[in-house]
Amino acid sequence: MPALTIGLDIAKNVFQVHGVDRHGKTVVQQKLRRAEVLKFFAKLESSLVGIEACHGSHFWARELTALGHTVRLLPTQYVKPFLLGGKNDANDAAAICAAVTRSGIHFVAIKSAEQQSLQSVHRMRQRLIQERTAKSNQIRSMFAEEGVIFAVGLPQLRKGVVELVNNPDAHITALLRRLGSMYLEQLKALQQWLDELAAEIAEIFKSNEACQRLATVPGIGPVIATALVSSVGDPSQFRNGRQFAAWLGLTPRQKSSGGKTRLGGITKRGDTYLRTLLVQGARAVMHFVNRRDDQHSR
Repeated sequence: MPALTIGLDIAKNVFQVHGVDRHGKTVVQQKLRRAEVLKFFAKLESSLVGIEACHGSHFWARELTALGHTVRLLPTQYVKPFLLGGKNDANDAAAICAAVTRSGIHFVAIKSAEQQSLQSVHRMRQRLIQERTAKSNQIRSMFAEEGVIFAVGLPQLRKGVVELVNNPDAHITALLRRLGSMYLEQLKALQQWLDELAAEIAEIFKSNEACQRLATVPGIGPVIATALVSSVGDPSQFRNGRQFAAWLGLTPRQKSSGGKTRLGGITKRGDTYLRTLLVQGARAVMHFVNRRDDQHSR
């Protein structure tokens, strides 16, 4: 057992440390500036360090692990019940210190820098798709005000706007014609960035053995495989597939009491992006299952 158990409340510039010994007695309560954190932990003997899983937590987990400490990342919802008194940095660090030794808590696996970079690719891809959808809706709304309705689908929208702005006989104002051209340029730029990210994901997929194994599952391709590798990392953190489903938020919400089981809808507490991709992959498999006659499809 480590000599010290430490709760570290991280932030942009001000960090709070709360440490207890083997007997649970508080021995460290200190506020640190960002530049002082690694120097402080470098002087400590090997300790158990708890950090709330948030922005920057994986970086600090890697750095402290390199210094010889055992680091555990805790989901936020498991720390809050241990908070005593008002919310401040000192009380937050004490709550983390108390929660990190609690048995039965499913800790967050520490991601490597490569995993986080790949996850950033997917986050950027998700944001660009949202922006492209919003831009398409803006274009449709703008021209609908002039009585022009475009067919469903992004290719049909682009084709319709190009034909409209290039048609000198179209009954739209010159200003609206210029705005249509500007919107087309924005859509083109968004699509170009999405194509670049798709090429990056395809390249990573080809060179990653774990992604190749995942792709043997029906409905999983380069996008889903790389998203799983970046989000999950080490699959051994889950005892079985049911635990993974619960982590994704695909288990029912419970309101059970007095021996009576009451199950509601799925909790949706997991990664929405990852869950959406998996559902889309499953729908793609089901869409074509009637066109095949193999044993698996039947």
